[in-house]
Amino acid sequence: MQNAACIDLTTAARSVQRFRINGFTATKESLGLPSRACSVGGHSWRIEFDPDGRNSGHVYFGDPWAHGAAASFSCCLVDPVSMAPDPSTGKLASSSFYKNSGLNIALMARSDLEASKYLKDDCVIVQCVITVLLAEPKDATTAAAAAYASPRVPSADLHQQLGDLLRSGTGADITFIVAGESVTAHRSVLAARSPVFMAELFGDMKEKASQCVEIEDMEAEVFRAMLRFIYTDTVPELGNKMKGEQATAMAQHLLEAADRYGLKRLKKICVEKICTTMNVDTVATTLALAEQHGCSKLKARCMKFTLANLSAVSATEGYKHLEASCPSVLTELLKLMLEGYK
Repeated sequence: MQNAACIDLTTAARSVQRFRINGFTATKESLGLPSRACSVGGHSWRIEFDPDGRNSGHVYFGDPWAHGAAASFSCCLVDPVSMAPDPSTGKLASSSFYKNSGLNIALMARSDLEASKYLKDDCVIVQCVITVLLAEPKDATTAAAAAYASPRVPSADLHQQLGDLLRSGTGADITFIVAGESVTAHRSVLAARSPVFMAELFGDMKEKASQCVEIEDMEAEVFRAMLRFIYTDTVPELGNKMKGEQATAMAQHLLEAADRYGLKRLKKICVEKICTTMNVDTVATTLALAEQHGCSKLKARCMKFTLANLSAVSATEGYKHLEASCPSVLTELLKLMLEGYK
């Protein structure tokens, strides 16, 4: 039996845009933060943010065409650590637009946003999507003219393509043995992203001539997460699904891997994640990690937290590990206690 043909009943144009609002706390009295006009589906649109909390997002249709357009408008907040959009914060509205008309979306109350994880360093990132239903052209000539008049450039998907390449293993030219598991990859991709891999795979080191390299002192799950970052520049393992000590442990292991392979951006992402999940049970091991891998910002944060909760922290297994691995840090803590930590 042949598969039935799928016939498109409608066609649509879609635009995804991200907006960063710096100095968010200073925008409370602002009357609106408009974006530049953009063209979607052959129409002109402008997005405006109302930071006082009445309407978080407003899309404005300013095209003079008399027949208007059927469209939807959605917004969601972006996680400042993983830089991934959070669908749980999303809001969607649709309408028929005519000249000088608009549509509002109340994304989140200002007080809730100010207390949320989405406000970081006084900055908020919002992702907006405009989807416009396109009118069907009457004939091929009209269709060609419409396509020529309103060219649509697909959004960048290089990270998706490289992620697919990693998952499929197509063209892989090196195998890593990590904790007894085989992981394949592509030398050129690794070398382009990591100076350490560049030296190992294309320099004078012994790994250059080897088709199989053993990775010591690292879990396979952590190595795979690091490879995913190398190929896609994202860290889904540190997203919302992983919480508590599990998230902290993964971030700690990835920080070690990032420092080992010279991945500065991954290292920074891990530091930010660890700071947001720090607690009494994890701060001592994190402090040892910060000392060993030269993370001054993370170390200062851990020292401050430890001094404020010294009695509880000193009773943890992590504190015993800190005593054994980094005794010099305890000397610094004692000095700060005597001086009066500010």
